[in-house]
Amino acid sequence: MAETLRRLRSWLVVLGAALLLPVSGISAASAQPTTDSGVSPMIVGGTRASTSQYPWVVYLATSSGSQYCGGTLVAPNKVVTAAHCTVGDSASAVRVVAGRDDKNSTAGVVARVNKIWIHPSYRTATQGYDVSVLTLDRNLNYATLPFATSADTGLYAAGTSATILGWGTTSSGGSASRYLLKASVPVVSSTSCTSSYGTSYKSAHMVCAGYTQGGTDTCQGDSGGPLVAGGKLIGITSWGQGCASAGYPGVYARVSAYATEIQAQINA
Repeated sequence: MAETLRRLRSWLVVLGAALLLPVSGISAASAQPTTDSGVSPMIVGGTRASTSQYPWVVYLATSSGSQYCGGTLVAPNKVVTAAHCTVGDSASAVRVVAGRDDKNSTAGVVARVNKIWIHPSYRTATQGYDVSVLTLDRNLNYATLPFATSADTGLYAAGTSATILGWGTTSSGGSASRYLLKASVPVVSSTSCTSSYGTSYKSAHMVCAGYTQGGTDTCQGDSGGPLVAGGKLIGITSWGQGCASAGYPGVYARVSAYATEIQAQINA
């Protein structure tokens, strides 16, 4: 099985992947901005969204402005994202863009990153611990999103309606969206997710969301972005088999499992 990390790197990384061919099934897609004619109204199977409604959703960009991952503002100067979005990166090379629906616009704020924290147990997304916290160079004047803790087990119940958001590709290996997109997906039981992914799915560290028939999902470039239910961040877009494939829901880092570590970074 070839798991797909749902991220979209910069031109340099994409070029390297194209020359070397995909490794371990990781899809590499172009990071160039799309034009109006190339915009599809899907995250995969979604619709346009606005940061005025979701002010805490942000995206990660290179110093040249290319978006490659998503994130969630959980404190005025703290962003939760996926570890596989930041591993190997220096803080000075990362930008966090808030309040910008259209990646081609200059709306919102572009913040620099002073510190990158990656869970010390992180090795690969499919082993779990796919969580990272960025400390920004300033406080952002946007609403923050509370995150799930061990007391929020009900938010992980199978069938719970959750929202996914991102600027990633609108099909596996396809073009990135110019605009912020959203969709609703149901949380999937651990039993069902294990049936799909076997031992790669670890219920203590992950949660699945998606439809049995597929059709709606996060995809490359959405990594690090939020899975939201009950007004809280319950998941971090992490990995999956392709995008929106029947029988293979998206896999998200289970935020409640890392609440203590995230809070420690907020307090740091």
